[in-house]
Amino acid sequence: MTILINFLRSLLLTVVFGFTAPMLFVGALLASFMLIGYVPGLQTIASAFANLILQFLATFGSGAPIRGLITIALTCSFVAALFDTYVHYRYQILRLDS
Repeated sequence: MTILINFLRSLLLTVVFGFTAPMLFVGALLASFMLIGYVPGLQTIASAFANLILQFLATFGSGAPIRGLITIALTCSFVAALFDTYVHYRYQILRLDS
């Protein structure tokens, strides 16, 4: 029973971190481009890169960047859950062999 509880705890943490990591990464990118935009002479470059990121996110979100970010975050979360499940399975197999 404790193996199941440990697995579910690990899976929940993996899903949460897998969901928040892309959001934090994209948020940090956009925030850094906003800060770079305050440097004289770099406003156009910073806004161009921020617009490229928003267009990229809008591609995955049917025109809405926030929906694209959520889509990417959910996909990363799902892949992280699959990887955690595989690691748990491999751990169980290797534990039985030794």
